[in-house]
Amino acid sequence: MKKNLSSPLFTTFNMFFVLFITSILVYLGYELYWKRRNFPPGPCPLPVFGNLLSLNKPPPGYEAFERWTKQFGDVYTFWIGNKPYIMINTFDKIKETFVRDADTYVNKNIPLSSVLFRGGEHGVIDSNGATWRDHRRFAISNLRDFGLGKNLMQEKILIEVQEIFKRFDASEGPEVEIPPAFDNAVANVINQILFGYRFIGAKQDEFLELKRILLTPTRLFGNLIIFLAMNVSLIEKILPDSVYKKPFIDFRETTFEFFNKQIENHEREVDFDDLDSENSDYVEAYLKEQRKRELQGDTETFSDVQLVNMCIDLWFAGLGTTTNTTTWAISFLLHNLKVQEKIHEELDRVIGSDRLITTADKNDLPYMNAFINESQRCTNLVPLNTQHATTRDTVINGYKIPKGTGVVAQISTVMNDEKTFPDHKTFNPDRFIDENGKLKKIDELIPFSTGKRQCLGEGLARMELFLFIANFFNRYEVKNIRKLISPSKEGPPSLEKDSVSRIEPRMFSAVLKKRR
Repeated sequence: MKKNLSSPLFTTFNMFFVLFITSILVYLGYELYWKRRNFPPGPCPLPVFGNLLSLNKPPPGYEAFERWTKQFGDVYTFWIGNKPYIMINTFDKIKETFVRDADTYVNKNIPLSSVLFRGGEHGVIDSNGATWRDHRRFAISNLRDFGLGKNLMQEKILIEVQEIFKRFDASEGPEVEIPPAFDNAVANVINQILFGYRFIGAKQDEFLELKRILLTPTRLFGNLIIFLAMNVSLIEKILPDSVYKKPFIDFRETTFEFFNKQIENHEREVDFDDLDSENSDYVEAYLKEQRKRELQGDTETFSDVQLVNMCIDLWFAGLGTTTNTTTWAISFLLHNLKVQEKIHEELDRVIGSDRLITTADKNDLPYMNAFINESQRCTNLVPLNTQHATTRDTVINGYKIPKGTGVVAQISTVMNDEKTFPDHKTFNPDRFIDENGKLKKIDELIPFSTGKRQCLGEGLARMELFLFIANFFNRYEVKNIRKLISPSKEGPPSLEKDSVSRIEPRMFSAVLKKRR
């Protein structure tokens, strides 16, 4: 019996089938060609996800960015979900855009997750416009007032250097855990700047509580599902609030409760009768500025919620950058023990005693500086740099880029560039030493990014890195556990980078032998 091909049912089925196939083709045509046609060429994005999944193959995506730079050149388009981001991948092009035309790229694309855990667009990391400009300027000004770049700040850091010595010297057993000592030292420096006191005695529990709180975003951002939801609107919408929104809101409530308590306690100590007197810390300076503005009728610019978020920003920027780089530097050295021999040779020749090394010694220690530079380059903390947004229509490589388009100064690719850093996967401080044995300046080393959103704590971080690392190696020789104890013990710390959003330090132990 023959089928009736002209029956209404069969005709309807054909019609829906044709419409379905046509819709799929139109959708794919839009995704794979139409939406990309006016942007620089780049890797083909997947529908919904864009190119995000490439960041996890292999983790955390450095090789993908390097491969695309070789394939598409210094500028290409990378899709985060359904949003295009223009990736700037060479130092010269970054200078042309983020430095010479800095105002065009000063804004940041602020995700919903940041608004959730901050209570709005606050702080300086996740704000734009007047809020970002005024509070960044205020923070930098007060950091200078508190001694940044002066002996006062150096003295505070050297106190922590000596505390590290006491902790390591008093340790029992052949090996010691390295990261916690630096964690505590860096935290003390930050808290002195913010609240004017160190985490010692009864205050030590306060630091442990704060550290537990601050680790929450690391766990959230490192979770692939959360990371995708932060960047893909469809996933963000379909995930239950208990899975996506609630963790960020819980973090906000816990963090605000902690800092509000600290701020309230500190507020009782501030002399508001003399608003122009010298300030001892950032929070005191902020509270006085807040009171001045309130007297002038401005109750919004310096708000309570902004102060909490500035505390969060200064903690995130100060603790993460310095502690991570310091502990990764020691990790790299444990894989390259001949580097330590060169460090000790220079220290013995230039310093030659157990005195504390200061910034006055910096120019006389080129290899130490080269070691720190190479540690920063290889640590390369952020696989995908800050996602900026253009403040106006602009042109990049001949392509018209509309206002609000995402643009990224991809510093991780710059610091892995084979032309500037041959054999870039090899840890080699000598690449920063010239033929005369002097420190060689390489402009492409930009671990603190560049442009108007360059890390505001860069000066402090550089001072801490030099004083902590130089003094540590002047006092100790570091050895791997496995070679000294038994093959069953752990070896040097892993150098695997497995976060999709930010590189974190490993907890590791080593054997320290006092040199002086």
